[in-house]
Amino acid sequence: MAPEARIKLFLKNGATALCAGAVVLSSFSLGAEAARRHYRSHHHHLPQLPAAPPRALPYPQLPLPFEIPGAQYMPLAWADVKGWSDDDHLAAYKTFRASCKTINAQTGAPEPKALGASLSEPCRAVKSLELSDDAKAKTFFEENFSPLRISRLGEPDGFVTGYYEPVLEGSRTQTDVFNVPVYRRPSNLFVRGYKQDSVSLPNKGPVYRKIGRRKLVPYYDRGEIEDGKIAGRGLEIAWLKDPTDLLFAQIQGSARIKFDDGGTVRLNYDAYNGFPYTAVGRILIERGIIPKEEMSMQKIREWMAQNPDGAKELRRQNRSYIFFREVNLSDKDEAVGAQGIPLTAGRSIAVDKALHVYGTPFFIEGELPIDSERARTPFHRLMIAQDTGSAIIGPARADLYFGAGQEAGRVSGRLRHPMHFVMLVPKGVDPSARGAKLPVPDPRPSEKIAKLFPQTDPAKPGAVVAQGKSETVAVANPVPLPVPRPAIEPDQEPRRPVKNRSHRQQ
Repeated sequence: MAPEARIKLFLKNGATALCAGAVVLSSFSLGAEAARRHYRSHHHHLPQLPAAPPRALPYPQLPLPFEIPGAQYMPLAWADVKGWSDDDHLAAYKTFRASCKTINAQTGAPEPKALGASLSEPCRAVKSLELSDDAKAKTFFEENFSPLRISRLGEPDGFVTGYYEPVLEGSRTQTDVFNVPVYRRPSNLFVRGYKQDSVSLPNKGPVYRKIGRRKLVPYYDRGEIEDGKIAGRGLEIAWLKDPTDLLFAQIQGSARIKFDDGGTVRLNYDAYNGFPYTAVGRILIERGIIPKEEMSMQKIREWMAQNPDGAKELRRQNRSYIFFREVNLSDKDEAVGAQGIPLTAGRSIAVDKALHVYGTPFFIEGELPIDSERARTPFHRLMIAQDTGSAIIGPARADLYFGAGQEAGRVSGRLRHPMHFVMLVPKGVDPSARGAKLPVPDPRPSEKIAKLFPQTDPAKPGAVVAQGKSETVAVANPVPLPVPRPAIEPDQEPRRPVKNRSHRQQ
């Protein structure tokens, strides 16, 4: 090879080596991807390498199949639902069909809850399904729903109480006997997000009294209203004999008032004053006046009748106050629930509206004192969620509606019992079917691998999880104690002479 050719080859190989060295240095300083770009910029003649695909996560972030805050639930087979075959499914179907009229008429976005708009599918089937046979009604629920045992997290059962519609004597005008006013909603009551003439304002959240155009202050509490803060404004719908009658009508959320002339006015909840409900029965228990095992609505009424001064003070412990509106219902119609349809005695329940959707079927099973105070009457009944209440809070909490009148009041007044709750979930959101689509976790490593690579518990920094054959134990590393703070003596500064002041120090 000629000397000139050798020089050119040497220069070419040296330049290549320098470029390669630059790439190595770049890979340390700029990172692998930056070095790759730098190398390609100096070697346009080389083929372009495809970028590495992003590494897939081992467990994709998929939505949970079914989620109710604060709840635990377990899918069941229909054969495992105790008492299911003994119920009157046709009566439950008729109540569910009444809820479907409202659900089928709904438009807009579904509610952000576990069931969402899933009830619309079985409700569409109900439109043209006129059933008159109990067996067919039972088949309808089994074909369109899946049973799901539900309770509050950490608790085995749900909890039920009862409510009813009081029938009270009253007067259209104030007299010496009828002097307790039943108020409609005042015009100065204001709730943010609602017009002042909206029907049935929410029973939770802040409520204000509007002064002028802009000023908002909390509304009057029960004591202030009983003392006449809104009297004389033409808000009186009727007058009752006893403030205890009004209190229980407000607790139930509806009432029938019968007048001497034979007329009747039907009342429903319309608004409240913004103060949380306080159960007067719980106060009597805490004060040792009525034992917990003897507590009932009738016991409260008897104590209030015997202690009028104490009854006034007890009522004011519940600062919440309910305002009513008149509804156009006959004596044959039941009270209207929060879903906007008449309730069905023995089939309608009030649930927590923050968690559940109106129209949801719940099968409630257990024993209740229905026949008498000490009775343990078997109760296994499919109920439909059609109402709500400020004291009804939780995933397995229900208020059972028993109808109108004294007997319904006696039965509902003694209910405070744990019960089994089975929620009927539409097949479209069946948690078993949807849960099967979630990824299966990686198999557990062997004992040898676990010892070689101990895992750190992310919930407890510094804790090492030791995995054995049958158990997982979190072992915390020793926590170092803080170094004692050194004792530092303050510098002794020379005291300055204090000059006498002629004026008094303030």
